[in-house]
Formats: sequence, structure tokens, C-alpha cells
Amino acid sequence: MKKDLTLPHVLYVAKFIYLKIYEIKNKNKDLSNIDAFEIFIGTKDFDEISSGKFHEDWFNSLIDNNFTDKSTGKKINSETMKLLEIQKKSMIRELLKIPKLYYAKSHFPLELSQRAFNHLWRVCESYELWCKETKQDDLILLNLSS
Repeated sequence: MKKDLTLPHVLYVAKFIYLKIYEIKNKNKDLSNIDAFEIFIGTKDFDEISSGKFHEDWFNSLIDNNFTDKSTGKKINSETMKLLEIQKKSMIRELLKIPKLYYAKSHFPLELSQRAFNHLWRVCESYELWCKETKQDDLILLNLSS
């Protein structure tokens, strides 16, 4: 039996974040994963995810398409939508950002910034683990879960 390689909806935002971080890292080959994550935290994409706008735009698109996923043509059920709403709230809570307070005088990330960083790392790791589980190793670009 062939394994379903369709990306689960709860990993859509993870894939988006993962590819954005890879894009940052790819522009500067000497950049570490940690540095790429920190740069991502300063982007408009991060702001849209952390504010809930990313999910709101996605949800509005789904509503406009009668809850049909454009990429698969499959309808998204109400249980999945509830999970995505929980995911949105979790992203807002975990990625809370206080502008201009990312580093203290000691140059160590403040607790809220560290929490956002850790959450992003776990989200991207979950995407990589799905890639490994579905044997799509060519999609693993950052090697976070090695």
C-alpha cells in the first residue's frame, strides 16, 4: 500500500516557515540555522504568522472556496478547521514578540524571544519529521532533526 504523501493541513504553516528559513539561509551559505531562524523572526512573514493574519487569510480563502483546499481539491472538514484554529491561537501565544526587546544588554535572548525561537524550531522539526516519515528526504533542507 502506497503511503499518502499529501501534506497534512496542520503542517501547512510549518512548511511555509521552513521554506522561508531555508530561503534566508540559502542566500548566505555561511549562515547557521540558528542565525536564519533569528533573521526570520524579524521578517514580515513572521509578523503575519505571529499576529494570526497568515491563518486568517488562509481561512478566508478556504471560506471563499467552500472549504476546499486549492492544492489537493479536497474538502477540509470541521474537525481539521478546529485544529487549525487551535494552531492559530498557539502561534499567536508562542510567537509573541516585543519589538526592540529581543536582546538584553548581555546579548542573550529574552525569555519571550527564546520561546518564539523554540516554537519555530519545533514547528520546523515537525515538518522535517513528516518528510522523513513519508520518505521524502529531498524535502529536508535544514537537517534540524538529525
